[in-house]
Amino acid sequence: MMTAFPVIPTGPDVTRQVLADAPDLMVVAFRFAKAGAAGAMHQHPHLQATYVASGRFRFTIGDSVTEVGPGDSFIIPSETPHGVVCLDPGQLIDSFTPRRDDFL
Repeated sequence: MMTAFPVIPTGPDVTRQVLADAPDLMVVAFRFAKAGAAGAMHQHPHLQATYVASGRFRFTIGDSVTEVGPGDSFIIPSETPHGVVCLDPGQLIDSFTPRRDDFL
């Protein structure tokens, strides 16, 4: 059965929408409407894979800073501090294992 999840504002010009979930995996779209929109530094116990669907972003992951664009993908290890700043509006698709129950 397909479930339609709401679009949730997470900060100025940033939204989150769960696309699919199961106890062991969750897929989430983050949309950034303007350059300068950000995802604050944070960490969590979940392993995260991120795919850049569109836009350009500057990620800080641990002590590393890198810019990514459409088609790029990478892994953020569990408990690693990370955050993002949007350089050009776009969308990130994140997968988390296990599921982020705090997003439901």
